[in-house]
Amino acid sequence: MAFKKELKTIIHLAWPLLIAQITQILMGVSDTIMAGRYSATDMAAVAIGFGFTLPVIVFIQGITLALPLIISRFNGAKQTDKVANYTQQMAWLAMAFAMLAFAFSFVFPPLLDLIEMDAQVRSITYAYIQYILFSMPAFALYQVLRNYCEGLSITKPSMVIMGIGLLVNIPANYILIYGKFGLPELGGIGCGIATALVFVAMFFATLIYTKYARKLQQFNLYQHLYWPNIQLIKECIKLGFPIAMTILFEVTLFAVVAILLAPFGATIVASHQIALNFSALMFMIPLSLGMATSIRIGYLLGESRPEQAKIATRCAFLLGISIAVFTATLTVLAREPIARLYSIDEEVITLASSLLLLAAMFQFSDAIQVISGTALRGYKDTAWMFYLSFISYWIVGMTIGCILGLTDWIVPKMAGAGFWIGFICGLSTAAILLGLRLKYVQSQPILVNKESH
Repeated sequence: MAFKKELKTIIHLAWPLLIAQITQILMGVSDTIMAGRYSATDMAAVAIGFGFTLPVIVFIQGITLALPLIISRFNGAKQTDKVANYTQQMAWLAMAFAMLAFAFSFVFPPLLDLIEMDAQVRSITYAYIQYILFSMPAFALYQVLRNYCEGLSITKPSMVIMGIGLLVNIPANYILIYGKFGLPELGGIGCGIATALVFVAMFFATLIYTKYARKLQQFNLYQHLYWPNIQLIKECIKLGFPIAMTILFEVTLFAVVAILLAPFGATIVASHQIALNFSALMFMIPLSLGMATSIRIGYLLGESRPEQAKIATRCAFLLGISIAVFTATLTVLAREPIARLYSIDEEVITLASSLLLLAAMFQFSDAIQVISGTALRGYKDTAWMFYLSFISYWIVGMTIGCILGLTDWIVPKMAGAGFWIGFICGLSTAAILLGLRLKYVQSQPILVNKESH
């Protein structure tokens, strides 16, 4: 009975998060497609600009992910009077990083000058980055308010507001890129402005929801202004910094592999990107389950029900592995049609199809490692999650990938396939290490029941 209840609760929390995550990906896809249809120059500028701004976005998003871990405990413990203070402390912290990004937008041109590129591409890239960084304060506050809702087990607003973001993004891209309604044609710069407008729109939509939603009134978020409290902000940093760095290391790992594959030619890089893009889409399912699990674990630990938290974790693993069986089977059986959705080049399709076979194997360990890692977040064990993920991704996965992909030490250079075998080894290592750490944490009654306040 307890197992069935937790299964239902996690599914109820996870499905809106899944739709929100997929919508977020679709926004990036729409930017790339619409800039690419305007010109190759603008598409290149948007891709480079995105590469520069992604670490900033990921870092701010990661820092704010500490908030659900804190307030889900308070919610479970019925200590609702503490929620508003911690949410506002996180807002001060996120805004500090956002203002640093805003200030950096005025001084980064020398960094861009270090990269050899066409003058027009440089000009568009510079403007794109500036508009994104200008909107970081709105993005930071949106992330705080989103995580405030999710930490209180209210996940549907994230789905709806991400939908609003997509609905703003597509027409704004069209109008600003192509110069409709009397506006000038801005090309890739229009993409940057549209993304900035999306961040602002999502912030105001979330602000209105959190201010007026009846179910949030008891938390009194807007009743009192709490000035920065160094002790509480330190607590937020202690939890949030390892999460931000873990996500950043994972994102940069895949970006570095694309750069290392560049000398092998466009066909190899394109096939790698196809397999990676499809895998990222499939990854949204276990990621959403993991996010829901961390919220649920925090709530149950707040209620002093560690045994129920273990049941919730087992439910997440059962769901994650079952879904991985389905998605891996789909990837194997439909690998060629999937590749054809991305390309018309037969050589790219053949190579991408072979990489998708490896991507199918990768999905099992990916599901286990992400659910283990996010469950550890629920136990506020974020530092070990960071250390073990770094070892797994960069020391194990990247080393094996480089040896197999770039050298003849063991076998002839395998290029993309070598790196994908490295990914499988790295993620499998992460699945084992994070799983063992989770088992250890769950066996420690002091750690499980410990309140950090």
